[in-house]
Amino acid sequence: MDARERLIVGLDVSTIGEAERLVSTLGDDILFYKIGYQLVFAGGLEFARDLAASGKKIFLDMKLLDIDNTVASGVENIAKMGMSMLTLHAYPKAMKAAVEAAAGSGLCLLGVTVLTSMDAEDLADAGYSQDPHSLVLRRAGQARAAGMGGIVCSAAEAAEVREIVGPDMAIVTPGIRPTGSDHGDQKRVMTPFDALKAGATHLVVARPIVKAPDPRAAARAVLNEMVGALWPANR
Repeated sequence: MDARERLIVGLDVSTIGEAERLVSTLGDDILFYKIGYQLVFAGGLEFARDLAASGKKIFLDMKLLDIDNTVASGVENIAKMGMSMLTLHAYPKAMKAAVEAAAGSGLCLLGVTVLTSMDAEDLADAGYSQDPHSLVLRRAGQARAAGMGGIVCSAAEAAEVREIVGPDMAIVTPGIRPTGSDHGDQKRVMTPFDALKAGATHLVVARPIVKAPDPRAAARAVLNEMVGALWPANR
């Protein structure tokens, strides 16, 4: 995969009109888009279908978690939509149900380990006794055991996660901030160059591109940082 196949731009906007304008602006530079709650609840599912039909890849970021039957039923329908990736929280029973439901579909299921906006204090407040790092590694092992296609984690954990999940699973890392950009509400962040070097396969970037005065220039800057990390492997 080249850099364009590894960069996922988060369409974290409020309306379909904004999303359409952004996709048009980014043009052929961007092949992969993330659609999450914000856009889903503004008609984003139909938009996701349309983008997929036009040849774009879609990472549907729904972070599913429910009883087994409900998860399985949801995954079965999402698999029919032409999506490329789907997230669910990395709870063993939910992952097992999702893997069985997606079998043969080509949908890459991603287990969300620990949100990159959460630190040790946040986990303690939520009732977890483990620190973020330990919990990420535990859930990575559970995702591999369940047969998931990949996991979502901070790039800070990517190197150790790669040792756990092996060479074939995708490692998708949000919390990516280009060199010199603001971290916003993200607490565990990394640059595009360092994230790929650490073992990530795909990078999710939203605000640094979506909110930039020139989104296409911002996207190209991220791609250039990524190329710098990928070039030695391509020679």
